[in-house]
Amino acid sequence: MKDYTAGIAGKSTEVKPGVIKKESEETTHISIIDREGNAVAVTTTLNDSYGSKTVVRDAGFLLNNEMDDFSVKPGAPNLYGAIGGEANAIEPGKRMLSSMSPTIVLKNNRPFLVAGTPGGTTIPTSVFQMLIYILDYNSSTADAVNLPKFHHQWLPDRIDVEDNFPDSTITALEKMGYTIYNRQSIGRSEVIKVLDNGSIEAVADSRGDDSAEGY
Repeated sequence: MKDYTAGIAGKSTEVKPGVIKKESEETTHISIIDREGNAVAVTTTLNDSYGSKTVVRDAGFLLNNEMDDFSVKPGAPNLYGAIGGEANAIEPGKRMLSSMSPTIVLKNNRPFLVAGTPGGTTIPTSVFQMLIYILDYNSSTADAVNLPKFHHQWLPDRIDVEDNFPDSTITALEKMGYTIYNRQSIGRSEVIKVLDNGSIEAVADSRGDDSAEGY
């Protein structure tokens, strides 16, 4: 639309192909708890941008390309740089390795935390950091979700950090010999915490257009 002027003929030579922005890591997570205390954590994924790029006829949804989470061959990286072995080879009757980590934490045999996030191979580390913040450091749920995150997945041998990660921590890690890689947001955590008085605290990640609703 930027090169369109009403009432004036356009020139074909000025019409150029557009640039399609690559979609984000195409995983979705939802955390739910109802008034009876039933809890559900659901993570579902297309995996790569638009999944397999195949739409089911008359159904209108895309098929994923989760086959990428199998090992094409030992030592070969997948889409997210994860190195697979023979145990994760494509074979009949097997389910591929997956990073998806929908999580429910119980306290006194009742749901205490309902959590999860998208983010490819960053999912386990993102969920783990959130749990550590709440369970070990007694951080607020908002801090546990929104404080800067980091990620390490063995290979590539580096620590991924978000742009707002503390400079002092980065400097300390570099002095220890770590390679630091700055990247955009890591995951989009959705967390519900059940307080001791039975009330519910729900936090949606500020990294995206996420939201939290109550009843």
